[in-house]
Amino acid sequence: MKRDRFVFILAILLQVLFLYAAVSKVSDMEKFRTEIGQSPLLTYFVGLFSIAVPAFEFIIVALLYFGSTRLLGLYLSLFLMTAFTTYIIVIMRFASYVPCSCGGILSNMNWSQHLTFNFIYTGIALLGVILGEANHIKSFKQVNSAN
Repeated sequence: MKRDRFVFILAILLQVLFLYAAVSKVSDMEKFRTEIGQSPLLTYFVGLFSIAVPAFEFIIVALLYFGSTRLLGLYLSLFLMTAFTTYIIVIMRFASYVPCSCGGILSNMNWSQHLTFNFIYTGIALLGVILGEANHIKSFKQVNSAN
């Protein structure tokens, strides 16, 4: 039971992050589109990413909300955080100009702070996946042993 509660808390942390990020992007879409357009890696995908990223974040928030879809939401959170973290590493390593398309308080961080923040949230998502899988396996075994 404690593991379920911990996974729930991890899911809430991820929900807050993704909801905040998605709302920040949608509330100032023009700024978000401009910053994506300035990225040396994403210039040609402005239209796609400006819609897909906040939509994906909203979908993850919804998946994390429901117990039946929480594990999928945790996996998608891990995927998205890994993608964001990889993007930051590539940008920091290879780009001469590094625009930030982050919203809200994240836009006040420098890239090293942002990378640390992303590593922490990637770890939260990974821990959620590991514990969520353990809960899933435990539930599966309980159902099968009852039959």
